[in-house]
Amino acid sequence: MAAAIAAPVLAQTRRPQRKPAAPPPVPLNKEAPDMTCPTPLGVGVKTKAAFCEISTGRDPAAGVIIRFPPHRGPVTLSFNLHNRHLYSEEQVKAKRAYARYTATIGVLALDNTLISRAVVQNEFRTAADLVDRVGGGAGGGVKAVAPTGSEPVTITVPEAEEAVSVLGEKLTVERLDDSNMFDSRTYTQADRPIADVSNVMIEYRPAPPAKGRSGGTGRSGGRGRGNSR
Repeated sequence: MAAAIAAPVLAQTRRPQRKPAAPPPVPLNKEAPDMTCPTPLGVGVKTKAAFCEISTGRDPAAGVIIRFPPHRGPVTLSFNLHNRHLYSEEQVKAKRAYARYTATIGVLALDNTLISRAVVQNEFRTAADLVDRVGGGAGGGVKAVAPTGSEPVTITVPEAEEAVSVLGEKLTVERLDDSNMFDSRTYTQADRPIADVSNVMIEYRPAPPAKGRSGGTGRSGGRGRGNSR
């Protein structure tokens, strides 16, 4: 009888074993990425932002290449997307400078798989519609081409990607002709600059050091994905 009474008492006083606390998650890094810009537009006079031109094309190797450090989990890519305007003071004074731009660009994996698209649309009437003027023009002045309109873009890139390419797809321009009628034209031919990007940033979780070997993480084997553009 004494043993029968003691057994439940011991069971009640026995504490469950605690599991070791999970290590805290690795904090996210946010930084400007390693980027290759085939055609830099220049640096803004006021904003000091670097503007990179986006041209139409289908070969990822010819686009703006954005590389990612070794990472775990998806990468958040962000940038500002702008249209391009050829500024003319004479047209502004004559009230003939109106234009509506719609540029579509694609963010692709280096195997040409489309990850996401982005669109920027805006209207231009006066110099107040420019984002900035870009230095490096003739005689030390500003360039005639300037960014107009600004669309903030945020894209989630899958973990497997080590880099992406930004390429232009099409540009639609609407202007007033000599009869004050709207003239709309769409451009898709290759190697035509259709947009600009600025303030490119990435946010990612760094990959832990590889055990037993040096170097960063990478893919093992091909994925065999086709072109979804």
